[in-house]
Amino acid sequence: MADIKIAPSLLAADFSRLADEVATLGTAADLLHLDVMDGHFVPNLTFGMPVIAALRPHTTLRFDCHLMTTNPGDFIPELAEAGADLVTMHIEAVPDPRPAARLAAAHGLGFGVVVSPPTPWEALEPFVELCEMVLVMSVNPGFGGQSFIPEVLGKVESLRKLVDSQGLSTDIEIDGGISPATARSARQAGANVFVAGTAVFGRQDRSQAIEELRNVIEGQS
Repeated sequence: MADIKIAPSLLAADFSRLADEVATLGTAADLLHLDVMDGHFVPNLTFGMPVIAALRPHTTLRFDCHLMTTNPGDFIPELAEAGADLVTMHIEAVPDPRPAARLAAAHGLGFGVVVSPPTPWEALEPFVELCEMVLVMSVNPGFGGQSFIPEVLGKVESLRKLVDSQGLSTDIEIDGGISPATARSARQAGANVFVAGTAVFGRQDRSQAIEELRNVIEGQS
């Protein structure tokens, strides 16, 4: 199975000091997960391109930008200019993501699709080969701090079988309610990228929190 990657979610950080919060991650994390919400596709607003651009000089982590927006493809040029590395968008917002995938590639961005809890994994099936990453939401999108929905693990298992059977290198990311208590089962189902919000930013020592989470996922504790 693909290597484990930990992606702390900026949504759980202290918004009054974001640069300092990102600096506390050091090199312990593999990605920084950035949730861009528009108040339309989901009933919440977070941050946009100016915040992403302002954070870019403060870390070398890859920016994993999760768009919870209507018309997410429209943001691709701005995301690239702001310093994003990877963009994921909801299959519920873009039922045919092929044009967006081509646009992302033209701007040098990795591309992925996201599936929310009510949507069957088969909605992603025709597009997995386009993707650097597929993201399975383990909470309903829009707000941090929700409880993990274990029923989504079947989707992770199905996507892992599909990725492996086709010999793809696509990462399978899981986002929502990830903690030491839930991450092991997500790994067993086939996830290899773990978005962790309060499990990282809710701890004083973020590097230690990431290491503990990584050890749990790897079965070392």
